[in-house]
Amino acid sequence: MNDESKWWLRGCARPDTAIETQARTRQTQLTKPPGSLGALEELAIRLAALQRTPAPKVDRVWISVFAADHGVAAEGVSAFPQAVTGEMVRNFAHGGAAISVLARSLGATLDVVNLGTVNDPGPIRGVHRAIIAESTANFCEAPAMSEAQLRAAMGAGAASVRAALDGAAQLFIGGEMGIANTTSASALASALLDRSPAELSGAGTGLDADGIAHKVGVIERALARHAGAGDAWERLRCLGGFEIAALAGAYIAAAQAGLPVLVDGFIASVSALVAQAINPSCREWFLYAHRSHERGHAAVLQALGAQPLLDLGMRLGEASGAAVAVPLLRSACALHNGMATFAQAGVSEAASQQA
Repeated sequence: MNDESKWWLRGCARPDTAIETQARTRQTQLTKPPGSLGALEELAIRLAALQRTPAPKVDRVWISVFAADHGVAAEGVSAFPQAVTGEMVRNFAHGGAAISVLARSLGATLDVVNLGTVNDPGPIRGVHRAIIAESTANFCEAPAMSEAQLRAAMGAGAASVRAALDGAAQLFIGGEMGIANTTSASALASALLDRSPAELSGAGTGLDADGIAHKVGVIERALARHAGAGDAWERLRCLGGFEIAALAGAYIAAAQAGLPVLVDGFIASVSALVAQAINPSCREWFLYAHRSHERGHAAVLQALGAQPLLDLGMRLGEASGAAVAVPLLRSACALHNGMATFAQAGVSEAASQQA
């Protein structure tokens, strides 16, 4: 394996600091007291720097939802049967899922990618088949993925980013679907943060207290089995899922291409944590949509230094929380671009600051 083949290690784009300064200056000239729009001001400034334009926009949003099954589902860690993953792929394409509704309401492109499900729905219009295997291995018994499978999953994420760029997207959102994937994400977070699975493992699809305790025990077995996985790449290979790896690959590829990313909930944030551990230069390109109700999300957000935009008690996944946050970004851009300056409005700046 030569270094050139490790595309995920290549440097990422840098935000435009000159544009950032220009945008920050404009915010001080708009007809409002300084800081009165709170986080909306910083969002507009950040997007201006990332998009390299003094007039940022998020009109063209690309949402990629990666679906895949997990071998650890055999351990009984989910309240739903594994067949749901393949059934939800069909639901995404047919427009009945939450993210399908939200994507339509936003006028966003919804890209559904099937990486491998036990209950394979077959070819479906609107679904990109990038099948790696019907599921990962049960990571209590073996590494979740082979090296080749991990590379394929990362590459699938990068391919979705290339499609987003071809579509002139201004913002990339990644989502996931896979029964048992909160178990995988919790195991990864425990390994990367050196935190107890009991601190990070939640209800997922709706486990009760006994179910969560069982899930914790399963993760503890997996962590003990793969204790020798020393770096983030190996931890992802041993404990991750195809869709988690695809998200990490997409996040790195987007950062390399200079495409801003809006990160969804717990599983997506764990993927961002993995991406940053593999390639630290990608971190500047991530905005965080919401604080999930899933137990471990707060610790992951803290480790990322993230300030999520929303806290609505959501824990659905599939990019739904990120989609709900898009109107906030659009409002931030509209205010930044459309408000009059003091000079344009003939308003006294000093009087406005004292209001």
